[in-house]
Amino acid sequence: MPDLKPAAELARQARTPFPGASAEYDRARQALLAEEIEFRRHMTRLTEQRRALPPGPVIAKNYRFKDEQGFEVGLKELFGDKDTLVAYFWMYGPQRERPCPMCTNWLGAVNGNAADIKQLVALKVLGRSPVERQYAFAQERGWRDLNFVQTVGDDYARDLGILMDDGSEYAALTVFKRDGDEVRLFWASEMTKDMADPGQDPRDAPDIASLWSILDLTPGGRPASWYPKLQY
Repeated sequence: MPDLKPAAELARQARTPFPGASAEYDRARQALLAEEIEFRRHMTRLTEQRRALPPGPVIAKNYRFKDEQGFEVGLKELFGDKDTLVAYFWMYGPQRERPCPMCTNWLGAVNGNAADIKQLVALKVLGRSPVERQYAFAQERGWRDLNFVQTVGDDYARDLGILMDDGSEYAALTVFKRDGDEVRLFWASEMTKDMADPGQDPRDAPDIASLWSILDLTPGGRPASWYPKLQY
């Protein structure tokens, strides 16, 4: 890695874009900018560390799915012509009258980027509800670029540890890599609610949900007890 200038030195180049800022604001904003530069550098190192992971375990179980055309396929078929598969399991099991609002919010944002993402990797949304039911909700929301897949049986969800005995579920983001004729796990979100800091709403880091990323830029931040709804 090339020698990097100290973040504080780079931050001194910044200028508050509107006149009238107090000296106190300028000092505090410059200190924050230095931390933001360090955070960006840490995220870059984190990304490089993730890409450098050694080969993950081979997915030996023959998980079965029903694709958007209603055909039963295996995990390998979900890749299409890509070498990487990003699979998001959303909370829309057959026992739920409506999908999870948080999953819905996340997928709505992903839909806006899905056509671009799918130029590089396969992107599938997995759910326990019939694939027709998932697409009916997608049509209701105006999602045009997401591909939904039904899990056949519950082995996939149970093996990920996201399906409870009472039928409740959790969301899961998993990345798989094609390795010749085999499929390997590349990365899976593994931050559980037990890993959250005291008083903190459980979440992954970095947080890729645009809802929270935008609210984090505001004076009020993310509310302690507020969650999005399906309708307002």
